Amino acid sequence: MNRMPLATLLTMALAIGGASSAALADTSCRREGFEAWLAGVKTEAAAAGVSRAAIEAGLAGVTFDPSIVRRDHGQAVFQQTFLQFSDRMVSADRLTRGARLLQTYAGLLRRIEQEYGVPGPVLVAFWGLETDFGSDLGKFNVPTAVATLAYDCRRGDIFRAELIDLLRIVERGDLKPSEMVGDWAGELGPMQFTPSDYFHYAVDEDGDGRRDLIRSVPDALASAANFLKNLGWRRGEPWLEEVRVPAEMNWAEADPEIAHERAGWRGLGVQRADGSALAAGGPPAWLWLPMGRNGPAFLAYPNFQAYLGWNKAMVYSTTAAYFATRLAGAAPVSHGRGAPAALAPEQLRRLQGLLVKAGFTDETPDGRLGQATRSAIRAAQVKVGLPADGYPTAELITALESRR
Repeated sequence: MNRMPLATLLTMALAIGGASSAALADTSCRREGFEAWLAGVKTEAAAAGVSRAAIEAGLAGVTFDPSIVRRDHGQAVFQQTFLQFSDRMVSADRLTRGARLLQTYAGLLRRIEQEYGVPGPVLVAFWGLETDFGSDLGKFNVPTAVATLAYDCRRGDIFRAELIDLLRIVERGDLKPSEMVGDWAGELGPMQFTPSDYFHYAVDEDGDGRRDLIRSVPDALASAANFLKNLGWRRGEPWLEEVRVPAEMNWAEADPEIAHERAGWRGLGVQRADGSALAAGGPPAWLWLPMGRNGPAFLAYPNFQAYLGWNKAMVYSTTAAYFATRLAGAAPVSHGRGAPAALAPEQLRRLQGLLVKAGFTDETPDGRLGQATRSAIRAAQVKVGLPADGYPTAELITALESRR
């Protein structure tokens, strides 16, 4: 499954005062109280082969925490544009510290790349974005956090599986429950692994007999590389390359479903960011215009899919991939020719409603700019005669409303 959206990056905090836990917790999917529900989890874990000792240790003292539910229900996907987010997250300070860590752990990162095929800049960039290089690991009791989210109905099935895998981590001896302090959404360590990803992909790189993704930098970095490898990372291949696009082209080519080798993109007028010709060779890539045809432009190679496996939010994945290119020596991103201002969430919701009414999508309007909305926008742009770059604009809203 896709990793959970990062709580520390994806959350716009909901106003906490005044709401009761009964009002906040969606328990419409069950009738029993938390303790009775937890007893059912224990039975399920035992049936899955987890020892009684690990179950009791892992769930000792676990309670329902309504503050976790408030955070989860108040979560919002990124409303910032790529440039807003990347300008903030890929700061000069993070670039300096990231470069320093590449030197400090050069030997370790070389070994990891030899084994898993994932370059050091990719891992260090994730390290920086996830926890500011380990300086913010979270302060929540993870067994309680995961159990609370499993009891709540919004994503109950997902977190129930996470809770079982958390108990498997305890049984394997990687961490004691008291050591499981992390993010409110249950993520652990400097690379913010969910319990399930921890259980399935953690490795003991430092050879001490434990997969310790909280205190061991070698274990954390190697486990991240192992995870990316299992997400399809391809050794020796690029992941993201900034390019320059012509003022006019067939914008329908800028589609995740359409990939060309560099020679094909050269034929369409796409150049390197500095204006020189694209290099020969390399795997096929798709043209990614995160802010439309007038904003930054990238060729996204197959390895970019591993970023989306790590976190499906496009603005986060693009920023993480861009950060890695900077650590690998790329120049700062161009701001393009000047992309139009991003639509406010209520404007985007309005546009989505128009797209539904016009038959371009059946997605429920939610004010979120995902790939389904971009595809519908592209189809609508073709229909009304606007450049089909898949980016939402006030111009498209006006055009669709005039056709009603």
